[in-house]
This record gives sequence, C-alpha cells and structure tokens, in this order.
Amino acid sequence: MLARRNFLRASLAIGGGLLLTASIPGISRAAILGKAGPDVVVLNAYVRIAPDGRVTITAKNPEVGQGVKIMLPMLIAEELDVAWADVQIEQADLDSRYPRQVAGGSTATPTNWLPLRQVGAAGRQMLIAAAAAEWNVPAAECETTPGQVVHKPSGRSLSYGTLATKAAAFPVPDVNGLKLKDPKDFRIIGKPTRNIEVQRIVTGQPMFGIDVSVPGMLYAVFQKCDVHGGRLVRSNVATIRNLPGVRAAFEVKGGTDLHGLLDGVAVVADSWWLANRARQQLDITWDEGNIAGQSSADFAATAARMAKGAPESILREDGDVKAAFGKAAHVIEAAYHYPFLSHIDLEPQNCTARYAEGKIEIWAPTQNPAPGAKLVSATLGIPESAITVHMVRAGGGFGRRLSNDYMVEAAWISKVVGAPVKLLWTREDDMRHDFYRPAGFHFFKGGVDGDGRLLAFSDHFVTFSQDGDVASSADMGTAEFPARLVENLQFGTSMIPLRAPTGPMRAPRSNGLGFAFQSFLDELAHTAGKDRVEFALNLLGKPRLLPDPPGPRAGPGFDTGRMRGVIELVADKSGWGKQKLPNGTGMGLAYYFSHLGYFAEVVKATVSSAGAITIDNVWVVGDIGSQIINPLNAENQAQGAALDGIGAALGQAVLIDAGKVVQGNFDTVLPLRMRQAPPVEVHFLVTDHPPTGLGEPALPPALPALANAIFAATGKRIRSLPFKDHDLSTTA
Repeated sequence: MLARRNFLRASLAIGGGLLLTASIPGISRAAILGKAGPDVVVLNAYVRIAPDGRVTITAKNPEVGQGVKIMLPMLIAEELDVAWADVQIEQADLDSRYPRQVAGGSTATPTNWLPLRQVGAAGRQMLIAAAAAEWNVPAAECETTPGQVVHKPSGRSLSYGTLATKAAAFPVPDVNGLKLKDPKDFRIIGKPTRNIEVQRIVTGQPMFGIDVSVPGMLYAVFQKCDVHGGRLVRSNVATIRNLPGVRAAFEVKGGTDLHGLLDGVAVVADSWWLANRARQQLDITWDEGNIAGQSSADFAATAARMAKGAPESILREDGDVKAAFGKAAHVIEAAYHYPFLSHIDLEPQNCTARYAEGKIEIWAPTQNPAPGAKLVSATLGIPESAITVHMVRAGGGFGRRLSNDYMVEAAWISKVVGAPVKLLWTREDDMRHDFYRPAGFHFFKGGVDGDGRLLAFSDHFVTFSQDGDVASSADMGTAEFPARLVENLQFGTSMIPLRAPTGPMRAPRSNGLGFAFQSFLDELAHTAGKDRVEFALNLLGKPRLLPDPPGPRAGPGFDTGRMRGVIELVADKSGWGKQKLPNGTGMGLAYYFSHLGYFAEVVKATVSSAGAITIDNVWVVGDIGSQIINPLNAENQAQGAALDGIGAALGQAVLIDAGKVVQGNFDTVLPLRMRQAPPVEVHFLVTDHPPTGLGEPALPPALPALANAIFAATGKRIRSLPFKDHDLSTTA
C-alpha cells in the first residue's frame, strides 16, 4: 500500500493535452514483499497525452540492454488502456523529479509493478471523468477501449486526444481507490513485445554513448597508472603538445578514490585516432605505492595457508559441526576458487561533456547517473543544479557503469580545455581500470549419513578486504544455501588485504558463490550415491518459507517449495534421467535463489578425447512470480544470463601481477563466441507471488551446471575457473 494518498499531479501539456506526473512515494523492499519496512525507494513517471491522441511515456531508468525502456512504459500503457502502437517512448534525463534513476539489482520490476500501473489507471479514470462530464452521465456508466472512452448505453465514444485537455482540469484520484485491471484482461502486459530500438541497433544507427556528437567537439584519452591508485611523478606532456592534431595535453593531479578522478595525463586532439596515437608516445614516471607486490599467485598461496588454520571470524554456526562429521558415513573436502573478472562491456567506457560559463552538460552511458553528478559537482566545485546529465543508451553495463569515473574524467578535461570533449577509453583501459568481480577461495567440508542425507557442512571462505572492511561484492551472507537446511553447519571467513578495486557484477556475489556451492553439493550427491535431483529435493524437504536472519540485508526468506518447483520442471523439460547418453556426454544440474528469483538449470555437454567442450543444450526454468511482463524480453534476459555465465566459466579470468592487471583485450579474456553458444530453452513457472526482476538471477546456476555436466561426462571435477585452464583430454 502506498504511503500517501495523492502522489499524482495533472496539468496542461504545452500545446494542450494532459500532462500526468507521478511522484511515487517511497516503497520499501519489505513493502514489495507484502511487509512494512523503512528502506524506501522513491520513483517518478510521466505520461503525456496530446490533443491528437498521441501518448508519450517517459522511461526514467537507464537502458543498458535489460529492456527497461520498454517494460516500464508497458505497465503504464496497460492500465491507461491505450494501443501499444500509439505509444511513443522517450528517455528521461537525470532529473530530481525522478528519484533513484538506476539500473541495477534487478529491481525495476518489483519496485514499479504496482506504482506505474496506478499511474496509468489514474490517467484512465481522469479521462473517464472528463467524458462523463461531457455527456452529463455517471462516470460508472463509462468504460474504456484502447484510446477512447465509451458510453455503451448511448453508443457514444470520445477519443483520449479529444478529452485530454479537459481531463487535465479534473482532480487526480486517490490511488488507493483505483481499480486495476484483472490480469485476464491485459492487452499489453504478458504479450511478447519487440524492443522499439532493435531496428536502429541492427542497422548500426547512432544511439549509444560512443556515438554522441556535439558541435565543436574534440576527442580525449586519459592515461592512468596501471597500478591502481598510482601517483604521477613526471611526464613529457610538453613534447606531446607539439604532435599533429593535438589541441591540449596536460597532467591531472587527482585524488586517491578509485571511483573518482585519479592522477593521469589527458591528451585532447581533433580526432580520437590522433589523440590515441599521441598517447602512445607518452613517457610517464609513476609512484606505484606499496601495492606493486600484490599478485594472484600470492593471493592463492595466502588463501591456502589461511585454510590450514581457523577462520578469522565465524559468520554462522548451527549445531555441532565437529561432532556431526564424526558421525558421518562419508566425509569429503574440496577447495574451490573463482578469479577476478572484468565486466567486458562491448562498448568501452566513454562520456561526452561540454563545460561553459560555470555549467556542464554531460552525455553518459551510465547505470547510476545521480552519484555521477554528485561526483562531478564535488570534483569540479560546481553546484549540482549546474549539471545536466543526459542518459544515453549503454552498450552493456553488468554493474560496471554503476561507477562513474569516466564521467568525472570527461567533465574535468572539458573544463580545462574549455570545449566539448568526448572521452573514449580503449579496451585495455576498460579491462585494466575496472571494478572487478572479486576472486574468492572456498575450503569446503561435507558429511553425509548412511542414507545419503547431508549431515554436516562447513565452508572456510577466504576473501578480500579494503581499508579494514570486506571489499565491495566480496562478502557472503549468513543465509547462503544450504544454510537453514543443514542441522550442523559452519560458515567462517578470513580476509586478504587488496588494493585493486572491486564492485558489483551481474548477480553480485552469487555469480561466484553459486559456482562453488552448487559444484560442491554435486560432489556430495555423488559421494552419497544419490541422483542429483533426488539429493536436491531431499535437502530442500517439504515446501515451507525459511525466514532470513535479521539485519539490514534481510530479504523475503527462502521458499523451499518454489525451489522444488523449478527443479522438478527443469528435470522434466530436460528429460533428466530418461535418456542414455553416449560416452563423453553428461548432464549437470544446478539451482540458485538470487535477486528474488528462483532458477534451476540443466546443461548437457560433450567433451572430446582431446578435451574440447561442446555445450549441446541448456534448459532454464525460473520462478519470478505471477506475471511475465514481456515474455519476449524475459526469454532474452534468461538466455543472455545463462550464456553470460557460461562464457565466464569457459574462458574468463583477470590476473594481477606486480599490482597490475595482466589481461588487456579479448585475446586473453575470451567472450563466448557464437560458435560456442548452445540453444537455451527457457520456461517460467508462474506462481502466486509478486513479479520480480530478471536481469541477474538466471546467471548463477549456469556455471555449476556446466561444471557438473563436465564431471558427468568425464569423471573430472573442475574446482577452479576458467575451464580453459584445465586439461580434460583422455588417454587411449
């Protein structure tokens, strides 16, 4: 239930017609789940109806390929009762009327499902009121069909365009009294709807940040120290200024915040090619600080040493783990590792900025523009009111563009040169100055009894710290599966100091934890002599809700029945256990709950005698609640998430040596190639729960499902990523 009665405002649009503004009050995460809570998320939406009947709906959130620019307007258009073909969509700029303009956490659906439908329903009711007044009939006798109000008793009708100006004068209805459509009457929600920008994308029309062009624009590159946070000592900028096409070259003395403006050298030229060519002739001396000795090899050795001792801290302890291991019929131990990862957005980081007369205009493919504006304000010393941020479609994000370091770099360079500037990073910049998915080390121990039931489970998790706290996205919750389902369980953690920046990546935390935990559970099922599906269902037990531990990150709990449902359906759709597989072919199962979504996945893979992996099929089943808003985009998101996870598992890792990232391009960090991509069959289990997001929860099960399939095919257990580092060949 919304906290305020009147969150909608109506006014006349320029040129006539209805302008409907939705100032949606705070909706907490708990409220989304049917409970009260203090942590609010404030949203806005706009609807414009022109006198000629055109309906313009503003999409407030950044579009990074997740389909939100289509999905949010669909919610409004459905309840407004307009034909989708009559809807125009425009992308909002950063605006204080649109709080929390962010793309991340798969939150767009749960936070907007009810409020934006109410926006549309309120507009529909105002149009009905205007028509009823025009005809001098009770509003209750009127109804709508797409784009018009109808009075059936008299057979009269009026178009929305005709009514729009009059409707703007009517009071906005109390949202709590609005009647929303029954889902059986949906005309737009639930119907496969193609992305309106597909044609522009496939024909290469300019629409991304990298395509922005403004009059008088120059091009910039920015050289930073490859040891993160290294300080500039001296450079040959005087020489660089004299190179062909170079308009400016200057040193930047930034701060130490890796999310902000760092030390470096900016080169500005008439073209990006000239700027980058001049950059290649830079001669810079850096003070690399005291972290140049950090390396991935040292991290692994330190983790192995830590694993031999007790954890530095205990996250969770249930029962008597030590005694339970003593009673177990079978006990196994295994060490798992996943590496640092770069986001590898296909569009490298870029930003266009125009500074003039104390104000700055920015075009940025950002996932999180508001903190970017604050960063620019603080760094340039100008008020936020003097900053305009245009949100440009991004060529991928996956969490990387939640940070806005590229935005403040472009703004600073534009202010110094006094001209519009497009800053464009190289692929090497992008990989070596990322906010990496943290690496992690898990040292598991598990025990099963004589009946194959999981009796005891422990994990010593060695992760990373920065400035005394756990590094961003490097933590693990106390409710991590199989917690709450094993009577005797211990989670402990130890931390290694880290300088390299880390941050969220698609399905933060879960993208690594899912691989480690679900692979080890597969080992336990094998040790117990149980079919993987049977082992999972026995572990889950009867359908019930397991509440989350109290705390700031407490969620809705874990529903064992919903997880059972997706496991049973994916087993059925994949033909689990019903087919005899040839030698070298195996099927693997994994399941995971993250970002409010329950997903189970089966991978079928074949490994040749030479060790080459062919992924034959992937089956994905998800439970994201009672409604799939856009089935076409939902299928795309689930397929993309599964393939994203598989690509990371097969060939991606970022290694640190002497404080620097070793990899720099797609020859060493390998995206999934088209020839490697298997068919991905997606199914959704519709359940009686509020709709939730989809960009992230389908990813975590993909990695362990593939690892488990490889074990089933070869008998070789992969406990570290990427798979390309393992020899899976067989001898004659």
